[in-house]
This record gives sequence, C-alpha cells and structure tokens, in this order.
Amino acid sequence: MQTYLTKRELKRVGIEVLGCILAAIGIYNFAVMAEFPMAGFTGVAILIYRLAGLPIGLGLLALNIPLAILCYRLLGRRFLINSVFCMVLTSLMIDHLAPLFPAYEGSRFLAALACGVIAGTGYALIFMQHSSSGGTDFIVMAIKTRRPHLSLGKLTFGLNLIPIIVGGVLFQDIDGIIYGLIISYLFATVADRLIYRANAAKLLLIVTDDANLVRDTIEHAASGRGCTVWRANGGYQGTDREIVMCACDNTEMYTVQKAVETADQRAFIITLESNQVAGRGFRRLILGEKQE
Repeated sequence: MQTYLTKRELKRVGIEVLGCILAAIGIYNFAVMAEFPMAGFTGVAILIYRLAGLPIGLGLLALNIPLAILCYRLLGRRFLINSVFCMVLTSLMIDHLAPLFPAYEGSRFLAALACGVIAGTGYALIFMQHSSSGGTDFIVMAIKTRRPHLSLGKLTFGLNLIPIIVGGVLFQDIDGIIYGLIISYLFATVADRLIYRANAAKLLLIVTDDANLVRDTIEHAASGRGCTVWRANGGYQGTDREIVMCACDNTEMYTVQKAVETADQRAFIITLESNQVAGRGFRRLILGEKQE
C-alpha cells in the first residue's frame, strides 16, 4: 500500500512540475515577450514588471501569499499545500527557467494562440491534480466550493477580464486587450476541455437476445467492465428484448464492440458520448471541494 501511495504521489508531482513548466513558458516566452496584458494575478505581476522591473515570479509570490491565507478555510489544508508547491515552482520557473528558452518574436496573433494553448494546458494539468498555481485560481476554487456546478474555465475567464483591460488602457494598447482576451478565452477553453474530458467515457447500449452471453463477454473476455441489464420490449414486433449497458473508456470501446459483435452477430449496438463517469474503475473528478 505504501509503495502504491508513493508511486501515485510521484506521478502527481511529476504532472504538476510539467504543468508549471508549460505555464511558465506560455507566460514568459510568449505573453511577456509580446507585451500582452495578461489575466489574473499573472497580469498584475506583469504590469508591475513592466512599470517597476520587479521579477514576475517574485511579484506573483508577493500577491499570492495573503490570498492563500484568506482562502485556507474554504479550500482546506491539502489543497493549500499542493497549491503553494505549484505557486512557488511556477514563480521560480518564470524567473529562472523560462528565460533559458528562446523567446518567440514573430506574429503577436500566433504568440497569443501559443500562449493560450500552452499555458492553458499547463494550468489544466495542475488543476487535474487537485491543485492550483495561486492567484485567481484560489478565488475560482473558493467560488466552486459554494457553486460547484459552475464551469472552471468560464469562472476563470470572467475574473480575468479586469487586469487585461487595465493593462491595455495603461499602455494604450487596444490590440493588446484583444490579444489578451483571445489568450484568456483559449485558456478557459483548453482548461475545460482537458479537465472535463479526462473523465469522459463511452456508453454502450447493446440490444440483444442473450444478455448473459453479452455480459459475460464484456466482463470476462473484453474489458472486465461491469454491466447493467435492462428489460425492454421491441416497438416493431413487440418481442421481449434485453439491453446491456456498459460504460468504458475510449481505449476499450473498440475492443468491447468487436467482442460483442463476435459473440452475438444480431446484437444492435448504440455508442454514446458520456462527458463524465464517476465510480468504480473511473477516476473521480475533484474540483472545488475542500480537501483537509
């Protein structure tokens, strides 16, 4: 058990480190170099950097510490510890690692696209490990503890508008505001796609004359997934039928389909998309829940 927990923790930390690297590169090598007004606390730290020369990572830490203390009660000790790790790591990487990589000096539009996708992917990886990089992430997660049905990406997009507009007006860069909005929109979209699609699965509805055969084929020969059997009545002929329902991940879907077609050539198979599946055999998505 101890070995399993250790491997799981190492995997979590590895994914967080990768997420911090991507976030740092997206921010520094694309947004900062293209002088975009960025969103959230990152945008405020970039404003301070451009006005006073304070390193961006150091500015992020200074802004994040008071907010982390304020949000502790809502988010819990475990989330705070994970977030402080990512917050410090991202700050260090922005100031010390990202400058080692070449800065993009091409089209501002392409820089905006790259920043949104790369940084959005990085932050999504961090969120998926039940952590955050601080800043408005703390506020977003605190809101989700009270309103868990709200979209993570849309909350982030809404909270991030003010620094973008202020930065654009302050430096008289209207194009920068537009690019900043593009980055924020891409970030929200990429984060939502990656986070919520991580728990996506396929739902198979199999109409058959031999539910036991199909169930045994799926559970023992194909994927090991459990099934649910429904009793049904055919609308055309009025004959009694059975429907086998099985949720499986995307990689298992083809194997299950082929196994069922081989076992029962008359089976009628319907494949549906399922945005989220929780329960045995599937990872539970934890966002906006207090973690002690």
